[in-house]
Amino acid sequence: MHEQPSPSPATTLNGSGSAALPPDRLRPRRSCLAVPGSNPRFLEKAQQLPADQVFLDLEDACAPLAKPEARHTIVKFLNEGDWSGKTRVVRVNDWTTEWTYRDVITVVEGAGQNLDCVMLPKVQDAQQIIALDLLLTQIEKTMGFEVGRIGIEAQIENAKGLVNVDEIAAASPRTETIIFGPADFMASINMKSLVVGEQPPGYPADAYHYILMRILMAARTHDLQAIDGPYLQIRDVDGYREVARRAAALGFDGKWVLHPGQVEASNEIFSPSQEDYDHAELILDAYDYCTSEAGGRKGSAMLGDEMIDEASRKMALVISGKGRAAGMRRTTTFEKPVD
Repeated sequence: MHEQPSPSPATTLNGSGSAALPPDRLRPRRSCLAVPGSNPRFLEKAQQLPADQVFLDLEDACAPLAKPEARHTIVKFLNEGDWSGKTRVVRVNDWTTEWTYRDVITVVEGAGQNLDCVMLPKVQDAQQIIALDLLLTQIEKTMGFEVGRIGIEAQIENAKGLVNVDEIAAASPRTETIIFGPADFMASINMKSLVVGEQPPGYPADAYHYILMRILMAARTHDLQAIDGPYLQIRDVDGYREVARRAAALGFDGKWVLHPGQVEASNEIFSPSQEDYDHAELILDAYDYCTSEAGGRKGSAMLGDEMIDEASRKMALVISGKGRAAGMRRTTTFEKPVD
């Protein structure tokens, strides 16, 4: 089996006492479905949708008066629902509110063994991630859970968060993803647009390019995934596809979905094409062969009309890893060259 790219998170955190984490946190996140934690009907339906990740939301999707009861509803659905094949995440409220600590304690104590990650919105500095890590560690120790297993997803939603994104990405070995939150971000920089994710009028280039690349560079520097945020015109699937393709082209791993109609589009856009996947697997096979004793221990070789080398192998590993995570099956077989 070919080597797969895997993150190498630090094994300690600034004073938190977190244990070393499992070596692979690269879960599939092509489609990240947002579900209001206060709506049992939506929570039931979400279990049947083919999204890679589902996050049960206690923040913007829950009215203030509904948040306390929504915590218990989420615990019930995490413990009793069938989330097979999905990454299970809860988005809590941000640290500037009065709800955050109780969100974390209620959900993690009540359903920590059936929870994969906690998503923290509006992250502005590394200390907010460290605080969440510390609280999770204390709960895990108190409840007898495996310390460090529950991951953190950090959502960047304003200018301060983007300026500090490198420190945020490095703050905890629990962190798995950096997420772009476009709506609040647009408001924080006074962007002249009311359509989330669309280009503002009067600017001829891509107004989001720097933001997305800044998040992507921080994520990749620390072996994290980068996830694009929501597209609010939920019935405009063509518009969703256009915005999603932009993020996918840069190298993002997935995007939020707010409606069942967006799930299929996101899974497709953030998966390699069958042709690219087959080609990546052939490159890996050809490189394995050419560097072997039987293949002459060469550092490079020809695959058809294409020269491949170690750099080709690294690029192919990315496409191969995404294809395998998506459950793709190759349709070609490598044949050793005839001398």
